[in-house]
Amino acid sequence: MTDPVVPQTYEASQLEALLPYPSKDANKYTRGHLYLVAGSHAYPGAAALASLASQRCGTGYTQVICAPESVNLIRSVHPSLVVESWDGFDFSSLAAPRPGHPIACVVGSGFDGNDPEQNARALEVIAHVVAPVLADGGALRALASDRGLEVAAERAKLGRELVLTPHGGEAKALADAAHLALDVAQDETQACTLARELSQAYQALIVLKGPNTYLSNGDRVVAMRLGTPALAKAGTGDVLAGMIGSFLAQGLDPLDAAVLGATLHAEAGAFAARKVGEISVVAEDVIASIPEAIMSL
Repeated sequence: MTDPVVPQTYEASQLEALLPYPSKDANKYTRGHLYLVAGSHAYPGAAALASLASQRCGTGYTQVICAPESVNLIRSVHPSLVVESWDGFDFSSLAAPRPGHPIACVVGSGFDGNDPEQNARALEVIAHVVAPVLADGGALRALASDRGLEVAAERAKLGRELVLTPHGGEAKALADAAHLALDVAQDETQACTLARELSQAYQALIVLKGPNTYLSNGDRVVAMRLGTPALAKAGTGDVLAGMIGSFLAQGLDPLDAAVLGATLHAEAGAFAARKVGEISVVAEDVIASIPEAIMSL
């Protein structure tokens, strides 16, 4: 029998040290370029939420690649967003990070995991993008398959970083596809074990979302216990994907980026609840409270 996993935590001073303050000679590219492949025709709001969250966390250039039907709506959300259709887009052409110009990609927010075309697009992104990739939403359903496991393994073999952000149901699908005899976590020990074994199976950083969030790179497990029920609303997961993606795009190590993003997400939820009440918080309120969460560190 393996020993139970004892999670670590990040101190406030560690998180403060991770904040990506821009240098005096920074420009929009040195502050990070995030490609956000999200927003199907049915769920354009997911891309809008994730992209705005990424900007609030410091990304210098957020580029949304979405369904053609979603382009104008997402453009209307904020004029500083760069938005284009994914029709005919060559994902293998996305630039690779280079010194002083960090890049990352988020894929799957607002994807329909039951749509074969969207699943194929998600796996194409994960397979071909050289920069760190965060898979969320429908992209997780695409990975929960034999082909998904192959793509994750191929990516790991090439040394390309991958972050997965499942909630309990998505984690169960990923575990079933990998033939892991694990149920949805009922306590911290089970959650830590699930996060670590999923990380080892997919050779990826796992962010297991819930009232408490557990993160694992296959070796370490970190607990983030600041969650609030105010975040139990549609769209808040898209906000988290944009936040973690932002820190990846600014060059942070995946575990550091994910812990910082998850902590600030929880803190922003708490700030939002103090303003409008725990009942009334919506995802847009969380985005509006990101600056306060950052300044609180």
